[in-house]
Amino acid sequence: MSDRDHRPEEFADLDDSAPGEERINEQEVAGGLLGYVTGFGLAILLTIASFVAAQSGLIYQPAIISALVVLAIAQMGVHLVFFIHLTTGPDNTNNVLALAFGVFIVVLVVLGSVWIMTHLNHNMMPMNGIQMQ
Repeated sequence: MSDRDHRPEEFADLDDSAPGEERINEQEVAGGLLGYVTGFGLAILLTIASFVAAQSGLIYQPAIISALVVLAIAQMGVHLVFFIHLTTGPDNTNNVLALAFGVFIVVLVVLGSVWIMTHLNHNMMPMNGIQMQ
């Protein structure tokens, strides 16, 4: 038996679920559709904002890359919450840990590659010192 069966009557309708976690009842067949439509709308808006940031002169030129990075991170968050349904609930702990480990590996590979390329460039012989025969 679950904890739900041992609840008093006044708490029978309350459900302990994480924010963003959707549960579809038999009565609400289209209830989950609202979350997908909201996520799709936000993803479209963030994509349009990225194109506007890159193509228009609304943003200071050196800050465009920073704006695109912020919009990309926001879009990743929208996809994780609305489409993959990644929440902080107790049943999603393994998913969150797997995502954190994946992000750690990607950051490690990218930063390690940049570090290695920077040091290789620094330790190379200057091109004007090489004489071709």
